[in-house]
Amino acid sequence: MIKYYDKHDFTSSELEDLFLSVEWSSGKFPDKLVISMKNFKSVFSAYDDDKLIGLICVMDDGIMNAYIHYLLVNPKYQKEGIGKELVEMVKEKYKDYLRIAVIGYHKALPFYEKCGFTKSDESFPLFITSLWT
Repeated sequence: MIKYYDKHDFTSSELEDLFLSVEWSSGKFPDKLVISMKNFKSVFSAYDDDKLIGLICVMDDGIMNAYIHYLLVNPKYQKEGIGKELVEMVKEKYKDYLRIAVIGYHKALPFYEKCGFTKSDESFPLFITSLWT
């Protein structure tokens, strides 16, 4: 049975395992991920027993805008509604905000649209980054 938590403390190995399971380069920096999780305003996680299998992290300005930075689910658990449940937790927490934003990679757009997000034809994400995913 999948259980969901609102927490910021994770081990470097569980973050490394989750991030590398989806082939995100962030997983190569597990010690930095541990610190970053503590600094996010909101972090919701999904566990199968004691295994971290999903995570969503949000930054916000305290009143109007919330930005989903990470949303990932271990591929072995995808298509089971875990990502959607994590998004619903964010939507509930930030229901009084005027904007919840996410940058969705092309292949993830259908998922985000099912969660209620709309793609803008007028704005595009821009990056300065050394991460490739």
